Amino acid sequence: MAKTALQGNEVNTIGNLPELGNMAPDFLLVKQDLKEVSLASYHGQKVILNIYPSIDTGICAMSTVRFNKEAANLNNTRIVCVAKDLPFAFQRYCAAEGIDNLDTLSSFRDQNFGKDYGVEMIDGPLKGLNARAIVIIDEDGKVIYTEMVPEITTEPDYDKALAAL
Repeated sequence: MAKTALQGNEVNTIGNLPELGNMAPDFLLVKQDLKEVSLASYHGQKVILNIYPSIDTGICAMSTVRFNKEAANLNNTRIVCVAKDLPFAFQRYCAAEGIDNLDTLSSFRDQNFGKDYGVEMIDGPLKGLNARAIVIIDEDGKVIYTEMVPEITTEPDYDKALAAL
């Protein structure tokens, strides 16, 4: 189990992030139009999974805006934001903020996503939601970078993640 923190209080996750060099676990997540998408849909592209608790929190929203800007400069790379929010929340936020360079996917139907990626929080006030993490997957589906953000109320290390590409 991995550890993160929420306002200085330790929070445990259900497992650990996928191991570097291993194949990334598949998933079946929900797009804003309620259609399902799997990891296989991104085969042949690099994928940055920007995983977080909810689009309706400040840091999650900031990371979505930042990665949306970065996405415009990336070749053969798709940025995918993942939370348990309903697709309607993503739709509302993305429309209001002009987010159109990345995918926002909901794990509300896929009860294995948080377990498979080791990000589901098992205690603390946000128990059941995803911890803040970054997982980068190469064109062949292998994990090439991971970061479990040590404090949920802080942003991920964008520069380090982007350098891993």
